[in-house]
Amino acid sequence: MNDTSAGEKDGNTAYGHKPFKRSRSHFADRITADGRDGWPVEAGRYRLVVSRACPWASRALVSRRLLGLEPVLSLAVTDPIQDDRSWRFTLDEGGRDPVLGHRYLSEAYDAREQGYPGGVSVPAIVDVPTKSLVTNDFQQITLDLATEWTELHRPGAPDLYPEPLRDEIDTVMEGIYRDVNNGVYRTGFASGQDEYEAAFTGLFRRLDLVSERLTDRRYLVGDTITEADIRLFTTLVRFDPVYHGHFKCNRAKLSEDPVLWAYVRDLYQTPGFGDTVDFDHIKRHYYQVHTGINPTGIVPLGPDLSGWLTPHHREQLGGRPFGDGTPPGTVPAGEEVPAAGRP
Repeated sequence: MNDTSAGEKDGNTAYGHKPFKRSRSHFADRITADGRDGWPVEAGRYRLVVSRACPWASRALVSRRLLGLEPVLSLAVTDPIQDDRSWRFTLDEGGRDPVLGHRYLSEAYDAREQGYPGGVSVPAIVDVPTKSLVTNDFQQITLDLATEWTELHRPGAPDLYPEPLRDEIDTVMEGIYRDVNNGVYRTGFASGQDEYEAAFTGLFRRLDLVSERLTDRRYLVGDTITEADIRLFTTLVRFDPVYHGHFKCNRAKLSEDPVLWAYVRDLYQTPGFGDTVDFDHIKRHYYQVHTGINPTGIVPLGPDLSGWLTPHHREQLGGRPFGDGTPPGTVPAGEEVPAAGRP
């Protein structure tokens, strides 16, 4: 999530002047098993920087948990509220990340490219020895965690991007990205009525198609959790708390669609998903940072979160969440979501 290049700052400071457009990641180096971009997979070398508010960063949080990469890829969590230098480490003692020593994620960007004119986005992976950014390519990071970091996966880690299903996964993810993941932003930051209505229509058309697809299958592709489910989950989990009202995606609440509401609860209650979600961070970020949409900065008290823990009955559709693998272990000490962010 990036308040400049992703278009959100445009929504805050120049709201109504130009259509929402999400920029491409500027730093697209890949961390690979063979190190072909100069960044080999190596335990302890890299630090994943996220905001728990951000759906794009949340993908990496879920993947890291499911694959058991916590011991080899350390985690930094930023404050959900940004200032004019963007993501900051004010949640840490002394306002500095204890590993990188940075006060702002922008310092890792500056170490990589001095005077970089773009926005500072999460997720970001930083090289710990040099304190320098490696990549902010949110689309590729999770795919590489699933396919390039395999030697460091935990025993029993699921295959989140199985080779025989990749074409289907890619096709499903493409529509979801365009109309849902990015569609809520195009709706929320629309600069005119026609633009808003087109994005709104595309969003709910896709949600209807996804709901129909999930009526008789537990997961989007195959009978196990894949990258496609992760990418859909991180938008759906934010839908009622922020997108329905804040982004005017209000044809219906997610909780009013029996299929999607059961699907997202199923995932939320699966280890590795809900234990990464901080509803407090999510709500405070969207309602307090997007001043062009919510100039008062008031954070709503609702919705009631207790429903997230109610039975979903999706297990009746079969499916094996982790395939031939096993659930991830307990959340590492220090990475637990605070009580204020949980149902």
